[in-house]
Amino acid sequence: MDINIIHNLATGFSAALSLQNLWFALVGCMLGTLIGVLPGIGPIPTIAMLLPVTFGLDPLSSLIMLAGIYYGAQYGGSTTSILVNMPGEASSIVTTLDGHPMAKQGRAGAALSVAALGSFFAGCVGTIFIAAFGPVLAGLAQEFNSPDYFSLMVLGLVMAVVLAHGSVVKAIGMVLIGLLLGLVGTDVNSGVTRYTFGISEIWDGIDFLPLVIGLFGIVEVIRNLEQHDEHRVPISTKIRDLWPSKKDFQQSWPAVLRGTALGSVLGILPGGGAVLASFASYTMEKKIAKDPSRFGKGAIEGVAGPESANNAAAQTSFIPLLTLGLPSNAIMAIMMGAMIIHGIQPGSAVMTKHPELFWGMVASMWIGNAMLVIINLPMVGIWVKLLAVPYRLLYPAILLFCVIGVYSTNNSSAQLALTAAFTVFGYILIRFECEPAPLVLGFVLGPIMEENLRRALVFSRGDPMIFIQRPISATLLVLTIALIILAVIPQIRRTRDVAFQE
Repeated sequence: MDINIIHNLATGFSAALSLQNLWFALVGCMLGTLIGVLPGIGPIPTIAMLLPVTFGLDPLSSLIMLAGIYYGAQYGGSTTSILVNMPGEASSIVTTLDGHPMAKQGRAGAALSVAALGSFFAGCVGTIFIAAFGPVLAGLAQEFNSPDYFSLMVLGLVMAVVLAHGSVVKAIGMVLIGLLLGLVGTDVNSGVTRYTFGISEIWDGIDFLPLVIGLFGIVEVIRNLEQHDEHRVPISTKIRDLWPSKKDFQQSWPAVLRGTALGSVLGILPGGGAVLASFASYTMEKKIAKDPSRFGKGAIEGVAGPESANNAAAQTSFIPLLTLGLPSNAIMAIMMGAMIIHGIQPGSAVMTKHPELFWGMVASMWIGNAMLVIINLPMVGIWVKLLAVPYRLLYPAILLFCVIGVYSTNNSSAQLALTAAFTVFGYILIRFECEPAPLVLGFVLGPIMEENLRRALVFSRGDPMIFIQRPISATLLVLTIALIILAVIPQIRRTRDVAFQE
């Protein structure tokens, strides 16, 4: 291992092992497990709701806690998927297909252990990816100028559209709306207000918090209230023999390795993430299996692969955010918003100007993954009992927390009005089956794209050929065009639709 990496990791562990950061890592992992267990909450609304809480913390502590919530939810979601056939988190939906049949066969302990150990291994490997490739990407990012950053963000948004669930046209529409919302406010160059319709409260632009809490937090509450409470009881089996058998290990470890590799790659791609990784892993395991008919009836590979993939992806999705300033999914966009709120601009400068932040985050992920194995396996019974809490008792507290969080940022009732407006808008999007995630990516990246576009055109004196003349920018634009062409080819489009349907 490179001496520099060892030195950097030592710096990271010295920061992450402080009592304060250990506490917030534990809080994040516990909250992540909790929201993974409880259906109808999810990491995106939770992280959005907790953003106001982090304002009083130092940046590293707040990011450690928010990151713990994200990858902790991947662990917690597997517990209820296996025991009660109820995925608490979207990336754990696939785990129900074989995890719950295993539990019915009296193999709940083996399924839980394989899920936890596979997740731990994948999380550690994903963190190694960050430590190994983060500095390389950050070094490459230092070669980027304004045209290159603009082209990179165009590529990122196009990939987010191609990899989004459902209609490509709707995803494009969401990105464009997000870009427009990001441009609302006063133009820093001319001093002219844009798209404010005379409303003075948004002269400085639309705040990030009302947008994400409205689109994700409160809309999620409404969507869950529309569904009838399903009282599902855990299957009547004792969770014994937590350590898997020799046969279980032999069947699961290749799937763990494949899921880890696949998740590590898909986590880096814009538009990827834990959900896509888990679905892709299950599809791959089923395709290469000697007997595909075992899947859906208790195949341990159907638990090991997806659980490893979603945890690896949850870790590596931090790489483009921390090195290139490019969020790969909606959760990373919220994390990017948290960094900007704390005065830190994501990108290659994080590693040079704030090394303790970057390497402290990396070290905290190893610590957090170790905590999660301890939190999940011995405390399985406690987490399952939480399912007895009816949602009608949870949602008033969630709503109250949302309102307090938005109002307390600047004590403005206008922020509450914005939150209500985005809640209505988000509910309309749900009704029309439009994903709000590309909208958030467009909203976060819009102002940065505009700034880099203007800088590039000022530097070239208005000549747009600068985007083609620079090798990095030209390469990124060629990749973007190739991706668009692939997306519109009928055979590729049909394959994409079939994959998402499956």
